[in-house]
Amino acid sequence: MDISALREKHPEHWKKAAAIRVLTLDAVAAANSGHSGMPMGMADVATVLYENHLKFDPKNPDWIDRDRFILSAGHGSMLLYSLLHLTGYADMTIDQLKNFRQWGAKTAGHPEYGHAKGIETTTGPLGQGIANAVGFAIAEQIQRARYGKKVIDHFTYVIAGDGCLMEGVSQEAIGLAGKHELSKLIVLWDNNNITIDGTVDMADKTDQVKRFRASGWHVVECDGHDPEDIDRAITEAKASRRPSMVACKTHIALGSSAQDTSKGHGALTDAKLIADTRAVYGWEHGPFDIPADVKAAWEATAEKGAAAHAEWQERFATLSEGRQKELTRIYAREVPKRLSAVVKALKKQVSEEQPKVATRKASEMALAVINPIMPETIGGSADLTGSNNTKTGDLGVFMPDNRKGRYIYYGIREHGMAAAMNGMVLHGGARAYGGTFMCFTDYARPSMRLAALMQIPTVFVMTHDSIGLGEDGPTHQPVEHLAISRATPNTWVFRPADAVETAEAWELALSSQSTPSVLALSRQNLPTVRTEHKNVNLTARGGYVLSQSEGKAQVVLMATGSEVEVALKAQAALQAEGIGTRVVSMPCMELFAAQDEAYRRKVLGAGTVRIAIEAGVRQGWDQWLLGERGREAKSAFIGMEGFGASAPAEELFEKFGITAEAVAAKAKELL
Repeated sequence: MDISALREKHPEHWKKAAAIRVLTLDAVAAANSGHSGMPMGMADVATVLYENHLKFDPKNPDWIDRDRFILSAGHGSMLLYSLLHLTGYADMTIDQLKNFRQWGAKTAGHPEYGHAKGIETTTGPLGQGIANAVGFAIAEQIQRARYGKKVIDHFTYVIAGDGCLMEGVSQEAIGLAGKHELSKLIVLWDNNNITIDGTVDMADKTDQVKRFRASGWHVVECDGHDPEDIDRAITEAKASRRPSMVACKTHIALGSSAQDTSKGHGALTDAKLIADTRAVYGWEHGPFDIPADVKAAWEATAEKGAAAHAEWQERFATLSEGRQKELTRIYAREVPKRLSAVVKALKKQVSEEQPKVATRKASEMALAVINPIMPETIGGSADLTGSNNTKTGDLGVFMPDNRKGRYIYYGIREHGMAAAMNGMVLHGGARAYGGTFMCFTDYARPSMRLAALMQIPTVFVMTHDSIGLGEDGPTHQPVEHLAISRATPNTWVFRPADAVETAEAWELALSSQSTPSVLALSRQNLPTVRTEHKNVNLTARGGYVLSQSEGKAQVVLMATGSEVEVALKAQAALQAEGIGTRVVSMPCMELFAAQDEAYRRKVLGAGTVRIAIEAGVRQGWDQWLLGERGREAKSAFIGMEGFGASAPAEELFEKFGITAEAVAAKAKELL
């Protein structure tokens, strides 16, 4: 690679790109950890992108119509941090770069959403960024169709590496993007042929260009170190009516002795290597010292975005007052005032009519009244629409010929669906929900975890929530999945007992500002257990007394979902024998844990036998079974100890001992 020729041919570009490279070297050296090679290799591509194409305004970083830039190859985080500092984002100071990877710094080892403006999503788990980007692009298309091109018209750019493209979720993502012809999505592939273990061909022989083309993408190739060629390629990509992949041929750790080696992927901290590399770059300044002319050139790039933002504000002002308020509301993640009223009306209707319906059907009933008043909801399913009941009649189907559609057929892509939903929420102005079977949270989990980590309110609709799905057998019967979801910090796991609790769960999930929700819903029909209408959202307390004991409570039965019916039948049997029994419905453990201790004591009582009933594993229940009374308390769990089986649901509950008779017998034994 003739770096001297590059420096001579494009001196101004070279200095700007070199600033990214030396800041990367300095920060990684100061931290004595990190990944130097990717930022050094992709600095030219990033410089051209920011200088000639990216629409952004550091002084108004949350501008609705900005272009989104996603660093899917998140290990190269210093590329993004350098760009944010150089272009003048206020919270990305030079001190932040000096404290790269240190406690309390915004410059975490991988980009973390919420740490600093300009970081659009948390990346690092490879493939997540490119999959999020599909959701960003879908949200842009839907909003452009609804609000008009004059206020919504922007691109989503992604830098992805070989690792991102090897991860399975990347194929789910690019297949979805190709199908939907997301022309505002552009992926810049860092084609450097290096991974941690060595060259890519040690593990893979995929022709990525053919792969993207086969998935319906436009592909263009360029020299990733020639600014004119990079600019040509991005310009061509922007003109395509399909999503575009720009294959950028680059050299990892450009200009260093580690160039084009696996060593160059990681932390380059050797003092001589760094000094020699700076000499190759012609960089004569000290660590973290960016000359005033270079910094000014970068900030001039940002000033173009400020002008574009000002023009956009004039266009936004031409919208009707109603549209302006609506856009402002949905980007603030505020629910419409009517939400509470429509949920209360549905609850009242259910309490009066007392239907026996599966909670997956109850979820559809709730969505049928919610979706018409919340234009920001975007639903979908991973090829289980009729089973998940996630589609309502008013949504319309999102397709290349119907950008106003708000329902997405994701195909058998649980992971890609979850990641895309996160992208929609991160884009802003969207409340995304999508469904699959509860068992397949296994496939969606990496993105479910990231939703919790990023503190975004994505809604994961998980139906067929127990052995109650019956004949499909243990491969499809979730046993440990409730416990896994509950073990994830900052996650609300709702397992409603009937249509009333389901409506309340939806109201909470869609009102959340910073916590994702998992709705665990039954396949089988369940009776209405909330037969007395109450305006208050009892599910918001997490757990509450559903049925009080006759006389002093000797036994407290706690249950969720379909097992609340079992608890009520057991209560009737025990009460018939003069044993005071209280039933506590606990649709959301996390919200119950958030209540004050006095409330929890009042609900669970003291000195009673406690029994938890749930068609899943025990993990998570001990805090309520044992509680403040210690491990000698009289308590028991009625549920699953192993996997399920293939048989009709009623027979499964009997065979596994999750019955009212078993509960009553255990209560009497403990008494």
